[in-house]
Parts: sequence; structure tokens; C-alpha cells
Amino acid sequence: MITYQHRRLAALADEGRWTELLGAYRRTRAAAVALHGPAVGVAEAAPFGHLIAFGAPPELAARLFDQDGGPDTAAGPADHDAGPLWEVLATRHSWRRLAPLLDPEPIRRLVTHTRVLLGEDLSTEAEPDPEGVPLVLAAWEAAGRQEGGLVPEYLRSGGALRVPPALPATREGLGPVKLPGAGELVPGLAATRLLATLAPWATVSCVRGTGPDAAARTAPAGQVVGGHLPFTAAYPVLVRVGSEHPSTGAAHGRLALWRVLAAMTGAVRPARAEIESLVARLRCFTWSEPADELRYLHLTLEDPATGLAWAVSGRAEI
Repeated sequence: MITYQHRRLAALADEGRWTELLGAYRRTRAAAVALHGPAVGVAEAAPFGHLIAFGAPPELAARLFDQDGGPDTAAGPADHDAGPLWEVLATRHSWRRLAPLLDPEPIRRLVTHTRVLLGEDLSTEAEPDPEGVPLVLAAWEAAGRQEGGLVPEYLRSGGALRVPPALPATREGLGPVKLPGAGELVPGLAATRLLATLAPWATVSCVRGTGPDAAARTAPAGQVVGGHLPFTAAYPVLVRVGSEHPSTGAAHGRLALWRVLAAMTGAVRPARAEIESLVARLRCFTWSEPADELRYLHLTLEDPATGLAWAVSGRAEI
């Protein structure tokens, strides 16, 4: 229900009275946190934060994350309405406009990677990523980006246009596939744990064998509708799966996926060339299941060099 308070503050945005709206946001956030605690309190101020992040000049919008308003007045990485406030801000202005204005970490890092996902090459303009994730899209990321938007399109009044995180059952080239017996489980690998973090609603396992061997761990027994596809087609889906909650953004999905790929190489701190080599040889297999609706993922990632294959399969509640 839209309250008088909501209408009044939305009117400030309509009139461009951003300083007043920022003050109201800070007071609302601090009071709500004091009354309800951080978990609930930040939600009361989030719609006003969205208005500021979306429409205010960057010099003022970036102050959403400044601590100069006092305790509990600054938005944090998890503050969100339709999506995280930092992601809304990052979709509205270039890195060149935002870079001088953003101090707090991890906000600055997340905005940086959002701009990279939107196509900016920041390899010479921003500070290096602490995990070594490149600040320009790899060729396979850029190709995957053409499969659909990675970053949501936010609306001024709230809400966002998102591509569902589903690897489509109707994808061209899928057909009847008879699955083999389930492959031998390989427990305890870091890549398996990181994949489970990426897709918390999915079942994740690793087997010694091929992609279909891994798929047989969770897919319906016998014949499925499935087939192989390039990693570039799987990439955007994995990024979306890792960022589908409103408190996370596409930058979270990208960073999480690079951690998975780094772990799959087996190296503690792999060079980018090692990850590029892994991606070039990965074989992906996908299939459909009768209960699939909107948010689902059935995918295996097979590395022929190690003889290991990971399966990620599940459906999220709609």
C-alpha cells in the first residue's frame, strides 16, 4: 500500500529536490533500523533509496553510501528495493562519472564489475580486482552477453526487467538422449562447494566421467530431452542464477562464477590463461524435465583434461 509518506517523498524526486530526499532517506533508515533492527529496518527506506540511485545526479546519488549522515544512515551492499541500490546507480552512470565519488568497499568493487558487465573496459581505468578477476569481459563472456542482458533494466518507479535464470528446454539442437549410469561421486572439491553457493536452490555434485554421467545423478532415469551446448550459452544463465535475489547483483554472479572456474583449474591462484584454457575445453550438457516452469537450471560442466564433470540441477520456487 502506498502511504502518504511514500507519495510525499516521490514528489520530492519529481521536483528534483534530491538533497531533501537524501535527508529523508537517512532519517527513515536510521529510525527504522533502531526500531526493527537492520534486517527489517532497511526495507522501509529502500524505495526512497531506489528513487535517488535511479534519478539523482551521481554526485548526490553516491552519497547514499557515505557515512557522513551518522550511524545507520548509509546504504550497505545488501540494501535493496527492486535490486541492490549500488547496482541501480551503476546502471545509470559511466565509471568515469562514478569513480571519484565512491569510497566504501565493497560498493566500489561491485559497481566496477557492474560497469564491466555493461560493456566498459576498465582494465586501465580502475584499481585491479583483489581476486584477479579481469576488469574487461573475456571473449567468452562478451559472446555470452549476447544471449541476453546480464544486468537488470531498472524502472524509475521501482521494479526491474529481468531475464529468467533458465537454460531453456526448447534450446535449438536438443533431442532425445539416453543417459548412462550415474558416474562415481568425487566428494570434497572446492569447485563443488562454490557451485552450490552460486545456485543454493540446486543440487550440485561432481563425478568422475562425462557430462551425461553427471546428469544421471539427478536427471530422470532413462531418456531425457537434452544436448551439448557451448559454455558461452551457459555463462549468462550462471551469472543470473548467482545474482537473482534482490539483495545481490550481476557483479556477485560474475565474481562467484570466476571463483568456480578458478577452483576447477585446481590451482590456488590460477593465471588468467589457465582459466581461459579451461573454458575453451569445457563441455556443457543440458536437459529438460517435465516439472520445469520459469526458474530452473539443468547443466553439467565437463573438463576432459581432468575427467571430472559437475552437475547443477534444480528449480527455484516462483
